[in-house]
Amino acid sequence: MPPRDPANMDAHIVVVDDDPRLRRLLQRYLTEQGFRVSAAASAHEARQVLGFMQPDALVLDITMPGENGLELTRELRNEGLDFPILLLTARGEPEDRIIGLEAGADDYLGKPFEPRELLLRLKAHLRRFAPPPPTNNLRIVRLGELEFDPARSLLSGRDGIVHLTGGESALLAVLARHPNEVLSRHEIAQTLEMDEIGERAVDVQVTRLRRRIEPDPREPRFLQTVRGKGYVLKPGL
Repeated sequence: MPPRDPANMDAHIVVVDDDPRLRRLLQRYLTEQGFRVSAAASAHEARQVLGFMQPDALVLDITMPGENGLELTRELRNEGLDFPILLLTARGEPEDRIIGLEAGADDYLGKPFEPRELLLRLKAHLRRFAPPPPTNNLRIVRLGELEFDPARSLLSGRDGIVHLTGGESALLAVLARHPNEVLSRHEIAQTLEMDEIGERAVDVQVTRLRRRIEPDPREPRFLQTVRGKGYVLKPGL
């Protein structure tokens, strides 16, 4: 048996799908790859699992009886849960992917798919959500009344810590490492290992992040769009 990837050790994945065959296949495959895996057949069962533990990632089917995957994703994000969510669906149109990302998902995989592709995407998101290594070379970034610490991926204000999802935090950390420097969508997607999702996904994350850091997201002061080039973070008071 090949050695387990150290990045997988202790990572707990919850697989939610009403198809028992696929659910068992994914549970067995991911377990063989070194993950701890819990499985649920519905959003209701998933909530029971999430009631006593927070996973490192959620693999979630969209089309399920009762509460579907998109609805569950929105609710989990509204509740402040920020682990990676990867949606599974038989619908593979680009606009469907964007709807999933707007709901708060981090990735979207169309059925049928190769389990190895799911594995690679899970690893990429787990790396992206992991805390960055400590460093003394990163300065605190001021965004009006907010402060962002890139070394700890921590956004705080007068009322305490401002909750960010892992995707929002990762995007802000990338921009904060290059203040006042325009980064293209392609550069951001590469850095965040979002190439497979597409550059449109960067736009979705930017929209979500602006809701957290901008006094008026419709007139952004700090996270600005540079037409034809990309995005730039402009710290200031």
